[in-house]
Amino acid sequence: MYQNKKILAIIPARSGSKRVKNKNILELNGKPLISWSIEAASKSRYVDEVMVSTDDEKIKLISQKFGAKTPFLRPKEISRDNTTKDEVIKHTLEFYKNNLLMEFEYLIYLQPTSPLRNEIHIDNAIEFLFNKNAEAVVSVCEVEHPIQWTGILPPSKDMSLFLQNIPTNSKSQDLEKYYRLNGAIYICKVESFSKVDSVFLNNNIFAFEMDKDVSIDIDTEIDFKYAEFLFSYINEKEHR
Repeated sequence: MYQNKKILAIIPARSGSKRVKNKNILELNGKPLISWSIEAASKSRYVDEVMVSTDDEKIKLISQKFGAKTPFLRPKEISRDNTTKDEVIKHTLEFYKNNLLMEFEYLIYLQPTSPLRNEIHIDNAIEFLFNKNAEAVVSVCEVEHPIQWTGILPPSKDMSLFLQNIPTNSKSQDLEKYYRLNGAIYICKVESFSKVDSVFLNNNIFAFEMDKDVSIDIDTEIDFKYAEFLFSYINEKEHR
């Protein structure tokens, strides 16, 4: 709870994963991938309830083991490849309201594929939202490479037009900064979400900046290996 406002953490974890089978429960740095998000939300000073929305019994049991609530198995119709985060959020809020008679003022959506996002990031993002008097906050990080050095190539690979728009003599540190969504944190006022069924509100939404080092979004086996390295790197950095 923050300023007497109840906050629900929703962690989505469906069973289907095309690129990496059982991705959400594969071991990462000694624990199932999903456990990192559950523990981060549970350690938050402000989150009142941590729940996992899953369609899989095994994920449900593992989530419970690490302290998350799993009040339902998600229906198949919202457990497909094209299911959106907004559909998962809407179903969860309606279930809590209609079946558990529980309502929250704010929701925080935490994808399990962002294991380096911890309780400090979560609490800082919540504080940032309230300090801005915002209705929604979405996490971002700087892009890895300047987008000013990017462009579209024709099938022939002719670079003539490409190079006309590229500042080839500029150093990266001199170029304007660009940011991308990193998928780690989405926070939204429930009342505002319910009006448009989306966390991406038309206004009064702000970006919460995170370091690139903790912004990995695991989607492939290589991502898992890189995340293992980042865990070691960050741990070593903190203990220097």
